[in-house]
Amino acid sequence: MVKRKNTVLKLRAQGARNGIEILTVGAVGLIFIMLFNLLRPDEISIFETFLVSLCLAAIFVGFLKTQEPYYSLVITEQELTYQHKYGYWSLKQENLNRSGIPKVEQELEQLELNAVGIKLNDTDEFLLQLAPRIAGKLLIEQRHLFMQVVQKHCKNGNCPSEWLVEDNHYTSVNGRSFNGLIAMFANRMRHLRQLTGYDLLLPASVLDRSIWDFSHSLNAWRNNPVVFIESQLEIKTPENRR
Repeated sequence: MVKRKNTVLKLRAQGARNGIEILTVGAVGLIFIMLFNLLRPDEISIFETFLVSLCLAAIFVGFLKTQEPYYSLVITEQELTYQHKYGYWSLKQENLNRSGIPKVEQELEQLELNAVGIKLNDTDEFLLQLAPRIAGKLLIEQRHLFMQVVQKHCKNGNCPSEWLVEDNHYTSVNGRSFNGLIAMFANRMRHLRQLTGYDLLLPASVLDRSIWDFSHSLNAWRNNPVVFIESQLEIKTPENRR
């Protein structure tokens, strides 16, 4: 019996693309402006100063893009892996309960986060494979998304203190204890589920498509990972098949 090869789907974030191109354009533009001013006696003009600032900004943005992992998400039949420049986290296919767009409703207002929400079946399983370094970075990077949710639930600016500062001790419903950054991340997950129904967030900036399309894709992967990955690979370029 021939064993079927495990297929892999690699997705590159839209925000991480064209880093080399932006960096190159900024560097070439800066060199051109500097050479142009060296060859003429006049002082640099305000317009040229503005162009230099644009070139420096392009170099900085391009450099930041090149520091991001080439692929932000790797999906196999068994698990989803989110790759970050400070580490990664993995989610088993059977641990995904559902995905959707986190929404917060208050009276006549509704807030929709620019992110995909993930609800887990077993939070302990996820936390046990999470490294403190990536947990700490995500606590900082995603705080603005969490605070958008919190502000909708705070009347007259009065928010429960546990929503604003994550405790560094956490005991799960199964009785497992966590400390430090993992505990702080676990408490953030608990508060997020309480407020939105989801445990994790994948910001739009790390996705290769819209948040609505990716949420639908993630649910399709949960229901039938083999069919989903093969259908996605059929529309990918040869570069993404590697």
